[in-house]
Amino acid sequence: MADASAECNIKVLCRFRPLNQSEIIRGDKFIPLFQGDDTVSIAGKSYVFDRVFPTNTTQEQVYNTCAKQIVKDVLGGYNGTIFAYGQTSSGKTHTMEGKLHDPHGMGIIPRIAEDIFNHIFAMDENLEFHIKVSYFEIYMDKIRDLLDVTKTNLAVHEDKNRVPYVKGCTERFVSSPEEVMDVIDEGKANRHVAVTNMNEHSSRSHSIFLINIKQEHVETEQKLCGKLYLVDLAGSEKVRRLMPTVVNGNKCIFTPMPHYHLLCLSLSPPRAKTIRNTASVNLELTAEQWKKKYEKEKEKNRMMKETVQRLESELNRWRNGELCPGAVPVECLIPREDSLGRLPREDSSSSIVIRISEEERQKYEEEIRKLYKQLDDKDDEINQQSQLAEKLKEQMLDQEELLVSSRGDSEKVSSELGRLQMESDVARAEVKEVLQALEELAVNYDQKSQEVEDKSLQNKLLAEELAKKMAHLMQIEAELSRLQEVSSHQRKRIAEVLNGLMRDLSEFSAIVGNKDIKLPMEITGAIEEEFTVARLYISKIKSEVKSMVKRCRQLENLQMECHRKMEETGRELSSCQLLISQHEAKIHSLTEYMQNIELKNRQLEDNYDFLSEELAKLHAQGKFVTMLTDCRALVQQMESHRETHHKQLGRLRDDINEKQKIIDDLTESARELQALHNLRKLFVQDLTTRVKRLSEMEPDDSGGCSHQKQKISFLENNLDQLTKVHKQLVRDNADLRCELPKLEKRLRSTAERVRALEGALKEAKEGAMKDRRRYQLEVESIKDVMRAKNPLRRPHAAQIGNDTRTHTHGHKHTCMNTTQVGNTQVSHTPKHT
Repeated sequence: MADASAECNIKVLCRFRPLNQSEIIRGDKFIPLFQGDDTVSIAGKSYVFDRVFPTNTTQEQVYNTCAKQIVKDVLGGYNGTIFAYGQTSSGKTHTMEGKLHDPHGMGIIPRIAEDIFNHIFAMDENLEFHIKVSYFEIYMDKIRDLLDVTKTNLAVHEDKNRVPYVKGCTERFVSSPEEVMDVIDEGKANRHVAVTNMNEHSSRSHSIFLINIKQEHVETEQKLCGKLYLVDLAGSEKVRRLMPTVVNGNKCIFTPMPHYHLLCLSLSPPRAKTIRNTASVNLELTAEQWKKKYEKEKEKNRMMKETVQRLESELNRWRNGELCPGAVPVECLIPREDSLGRLPREDSSSSIVIRISEEERQKYEEEIRKLYKQLDDKDDEINQQSQLAEKLKEQMLDQEELLVSSRGDSEKVSSELGRLQMESDVARAEVKEVLQALEELAVNYDQKSQEVEDKSLQNKLLAEELAKKMAHLMQIEAELSRLQEVSSHQRKRIAEVLNGLMRDLSEFSAIVGNKDIKLPMEITGAIEEEFTVARLYISKIKSEVKSMVKRCRQLENLQMECHRKMEETGRELSSCQLLISQHEAKIHSLTEYMQNIELKNRQLEDNYDFLSEELAKLHAQGKFVTMLTDCRALVQQMESHRETHHKQLGRLRDDINEKQKIIDDLTESARELQALHNLRKLFVQDLTTRVKRLSEMEPDDSGGCSHQKQKISFLENNLDQLTKVHKQLVRDNADLRCELPKLEKRLRSTAERVRALEGALKEAKEGAMKDRRRYQLEVESIKDVMRAKNPLRRPHAAQIGNDTRTHTHGHKHTCMNTTQVGNTQVSHTPKHT
């Protein structure tokens, strides 16, 4: 476009498809008649478009006519839109997409993708392009991202210039037509389609494919931005067939229209032709251009201010009747009668005579009349304006009074509304409380009724149980009376037997003649009772002695086990000390190795500085290949150092874990010694109590207990030995406890050294990574130089940004011109703001 601020209208094109197989079988006829390239006649009515495509039009012809020019406009910094609108199965998707990978059958979108890159490769080599694409659909009145199916309800926002854009839509950077086709294939697989009576793969949603092209001139730093919207609208059909999908899917394209447009929707394209667009370039000015523009606008503003001041001063001087430069004063143009009457007299008294001809006088009078008329008109206009201003002021005062009264009324109404709202809230709260109380009463009633039923059931059960108990009680009373009778009878018989015995004893004593003799049965009975008690005590002592012997054997076994554990612990302690000394030697060697590594690192830094200087020299001489190999060797050497560090660190960690296990074993042995000490105390207490008990129960004659004394002496000897063993174990435990803090201290120092070594290793690793990044940057710069000097590069071709990131941009402009066209319509705005 030559003029950046010129206007242009929407370009409307109409394409007709041939009859399909089902229509041919049904016997349908092709109704449209084509009259030239821009007119079609249907049922006697003619419709005019920018271009009409008959049924035999190829995809390439459609693209060359309606979409080829828009590519150049978008690359020139303008925004453009192409969208297809029509009935279901009218060929919208075929026109926009076609067969994506068929050179002859592909539609507008794949052809535009190829054409964009062809134009870019033919442009100036100082231009750098960044191309981003987005693909989303509008389905069921919701915006859904086709490149990220998790984003199902995106929002439309407006930027500071009130330009709408879809927030959160996924953008993909592309650098070739193949990548664009991959994005289209991915989005097309996620699009909503359905089977209808007219189309097996009918689009149920509006799809929008957005191409955002940003270009920057490397030398002038001038930036241009162009956006191309490629829209494939969903088909329209009977609402009765697919009510929710059609109503919600096509809600955004519904519009009220006059009844005479219902016969044919093609009346809307002529109305669309009346829309005018003012196109402007999306240019991002540089700082220098902004400065020049600011200076230009500042100078223009200064000149306008001077002009306004000059005109105001002239206006004020005209109002005051003063003479303006370049104008003739009114008084000079009006000859007065007294001056004209004095002219003859002045002729005789003055040598200077002013002579005005009749024609000039008439001309001046005519101009004076015109000026007076203009002044009168201006006065009338001023009066009218002042009257109008007064009326407007009165109206404004009335409106202000009305506004004040309306505000007062609104405040009253709002206060009344607030009061009613408060009363309503109070009433609702009361009703809620009453309902809650009723619910609580109902719940309590249900609970009480349930409790009453439970109590009645319990009363029945208790009554039945009481009856059973009463019957059983009656049986027991009868049995008791019977037993009382039997016992009384038995008592009577025993009394009779005792009486007989007493009589017999008395007779026996009378026969012996010793009335004071005691029955030997009583004496022998007491001796036997003492003998039985002694036998019981002896049996108890034997059992206790047997248990003590058994316990002594167990203690001997425990003693032997403790000795064995102590020997194992001593061996483990000696091995631990040996391991600690070995680890200390290893740590010492590792510290020396780390010092060597630091020294090597310093040497590598010095080598790096020297190599960077050599690289600068070699970069000037063109000998960077050998330097690249050296850099790779250094990187490999750093990787090997890092691997050795990792291995040594793993070994140190394994040694620390082993030492921790040894310390855990030592603590476990200390716990066992403490348990043995407690067991010894319990055993000594038990033994002393039993000895005391035996000494109290021992008779004066100790001849029969010699065997028990031998066992007691044997137990005492065992006890002494156990005491000695226990003391030895206590001493060993004390020694171990003294050694444990030293070992823990050594372990902590070892852990601190390991942490220090890990920190040093991490710092060395970070330094190596920094060096590696610097090497990579140097290598990339060398590659860029080689790429710039590569003779196989396409000559005089623009550069495409190789950014393949996929990210979500929160600020995109979406500008769509929706225009209704006949069967299948393709429209675009080549220069759209």
